Formats: sequence, C-alpha cells, structure tokens
Amino acid sequence: MAVWLAGCTADISKQKEAQKDTANLQVHTAPDTADIPHNEFGEMVRYGRELIINTPYYIGPDGSVSKNLNNKMSCNNCHLDAGTRPFGLNFFSTHGRYPQYRGRENRILTLEERINNCIERPHNGVGLPLGSKELVAMACYIKWISAGVPAGERVYGDGAVEVDYPADQANVENGERIYALHCSECHGAEGQGVWKPDSTGYVYPPLWGDHSYAAGSSMNRVLKAARFIKANMPHLKSTWERPLLSDQDAIDVAAFINDDRIHPRPQKRNVTNYPVAKYKPIDYDRGPFMDTFSEQQHKFGPYQPIIDYHRENGIPVIF
Repeated sequence: MAVWLAGCTADISKQKEAQKDTANLQVHTAPDTADIPHNEFGEMVRYGRELIINTPYYIGPDGSVSKNLNNKMSCNNCHLDAGTRPFGLNFFSTHGRYPQYRGRENRILTLEERINNCIERPHNGVGLPLGSKELVAMACYIKWISAGVPAGERVYGDGAVEVDYPADQANVENGERIYALHCSECHGAEGQGVWKPDSTGYVYPPLWGDHSYAAGSSMNRVLKAARFIKANMPHLKSTWERPLLSDQDAIDVAAFINDDRIHPRPQKRNVTNYPVAKYKPIDYDRGPFMDTFSEQQHKFGPYQPIIDYHRENGIPVIF
C-alpha cells in the first residue's frame, strides 16, 4: 500500500539547482533493524515491517488477519527495501510530515489515514479500522524509520530524482520497446508480474490489469512513475547513482505502462480525485484544469509548457 510522499509545489529551475547543490551530500540511510528496541514499541515496529513486506499475507484477499486488499501487491513492491531505499519511495521523513494537506482528497490526513488511503486506492481495497493493531504497527514502523529526521524537514534521498522533460509528448511506441527490452523479464510480457513461490504475493508486481494498482493512484501518473523508474529500474541493473535509462526512456516507458487506452486497470468507484483544480499535479489527466491544456497533454506531455503557464499565472506547480 503505497504511502506516497505528498505532491510537492516548487519552481522547477530551483529544484534542479538544489539537486546540483546536493551532489556532494551524504544520502540519508535508515536505522539498522538490529537496533529495533526489545520492548512493546519494538514489537509493533517489527510487526509493522512484516506487514510492509508481506502485506497480502496478512490483510490481502486471502489474508490471515483480515481481507482489506483487493489485490496481492505488497507495500514493499513500491516502497523498496521496506521503505528504506534512497529515492525508492522511502519513509525517511514521512512520519514527521503528517498530519498533512493532500490535494487528492482536499483535506488534512493523519498518517494512519494516509496508509488507509493507499489501501483504498492502489490496492482498490477497504481501509483498516483506525486504531487497529495492523494500522498502528505500520505507523510505528514508519515512525521508527524516521528516527533522527527533524519533524517537518526533508533529508537527501527521501524524495524523487529529477528528470528533464522532453520537448514533445511521451513516445509510447518507444516506451513499448524499452519495456520489452528492460522490464518484461521481471514484470512479464503482459505486465502480469511474477508470483512468490507460495502465491501469497509478488516478487515483481503487475503493472497493469485487474491485479495492479488502480486508476487514480500516484503511480498511474507518468512523471511520478518516471522518476521512480529512473532511480530504481530495471531491478538489479540500475541505481539512483548510476541509472540505466535516460530521462526520455524513463518517461516513455512510464507512459506505455500507464496508457489506459491499451492497459486498463481497476477503477475505484465513488471516489473524487483532486476536487480543487489548482492542486492537481502537472501529470494528472482528468479535468477541469486551471490552465488551457488538454487531458492528453497533461497525461503524456509535453510538460514544460504546462509548467511555464502555471508559473506565469501563479498556479502551483505540483508533482
């Protein structure tokens, strides 16, 4: 269940200058699991970590505790290394930034509500009861990961890598080629993923189809997915320090994966996304918008004209 970092509002030129400034910074690292305390809190941290790694075993469609998920993806499938990998949708600073306003819901969410938000969206499921052992355990684990990070602050490695935006829209045909060359080995030719030996979850998650993340999930946005892909994929062949894919290829393959015209995915019913137009991310593709660009351009680009329009008209630039 992806506990995505909040969409950030920023001036793009300043972001890229900031990235240059961090070239010599030491990337943040999570605490060692050997240091989890041996007390009541530590027991909840350990259980929370187990839930992050083996989510469907406990709360999936055939869960041993509950049946809150409607697919068998684990949190660990997106929050890599149990939420501890730099630039891998980690939890380094997550705990200290909640409660937080979320544009997708247009309200302040607590951390526990944010976890449930991901059960309901990427997993197309039903949220856990507030105060339940499982929800509290995951919040405890995220709190433990955040040890040493001041509340409300960021550390190097807790966000997403920057990408340069192509002058044209994303090339889905090139994305299909990149997928076949670099992604299908793990995620399958049909995006179906690879099961664990006991079929309780996935080693490599499905990327489209009935068992993948639902429409409206953060990873269903091209730029959001491209930044994650650039830093982490293909698995075991690429790192944020030495990415294998170019910015263009990362954007193109993200567009191919998230092209709903050819890759349908679950649709979460009775849910309103981004009801306030000014808080819609640049790559969110459902209008109305506060700018003059089409749903097609918001989905596939080119993105720089949208960014420039927002900046010139005092509209937040959100990813």
